Amino acid sequence: MTGRTYSISELSRELDVTTRTIRFYEEQGMLTPTRRGQERIYTSRDRGTLKLILRGKRIGFSLAECKELIALYDPHGDNHHQLNIMLGKIAERRLQLEQQLLDIQHMQMELDAAEERCRAALAGIMED
Repeated sequence: MTGRTYSISELSRELDVTTRTIRFYEEQGMLTPTRRGQERIYTSRDRGTLKLILRGKRIGFSLAECKELIALYDPHGDNHHQLNIMLGKIAERRLQLEQQLLDIQHMQMELDAAEERCRAALAGIMED
């Protein structure tokens, strides 16, 4: 095996995730460590893949979207196709977030109106 390798505990500490999380991504077929007895040995590529998964999850990509983007990666190419797909997914995610923000603002206005009605009703009760 060439290049730097990592144990599951090293990756866990370095990337601030649980070993259970790493095993989950392995079960999903996204990481492919080799074995030395019971010990999992991860490559630099596994580390890079895990970093991409975690970054994707942080910005709201689904696991399926992360898998798709990782599958498109070509270590020997310019990754033009992968980057264009990524840009499209970023635009989609941005639109989703903008809609969620509008929904939240609408909900806040509804809460404000309900609060105002409750306060007015309480004031009416206090006057009686």
